[in-house]
Amino acid sequence: MSNYIPISDRTFEFAVRITKLCSYLDKQPGTPRLLAAQLFRSGTSIGANIEESRSAESDKDFISKQSIALKEAKETTYWLKLLIKSEIISESQIDNLLDECEQLVKIIAKSIVTTKEKLNK
Repeated sequence: MSNYIPISDRTFEFAVRITKLCSYLDKQPGTPRLLAAQLFRSGTSIGANIEESRSAESDKDFISKQSIALKEAKETTYWLKLLIKSEIISESQIDNLLDECEQLVKIIAKSIVTTKEKLNK
């Protein structure tokens, strides 16, 4: 049996996890609340852009929407690392979330490269 999970499902589940983390951070005073807003915006945007790419009108449109998702995933990685380095949350609490985000970056980047190669043929 395959462990394959569609990227749209993975990014949705990732957004759910980000939402829960941000809900926790939002209950904290000061800086965690500010970072939660940034993390929520970028972390939930990944899946939204992946969904949009599924209805792309062309390969170029697909690449455009996937590229936005990639940028948002990279930004989300940044915010997660910042939370760890600033000791707002421990690495052990979100290491699997950070790992999933880094995997999403690789998957989305590969999708973009594959589609660009298809366009160039």
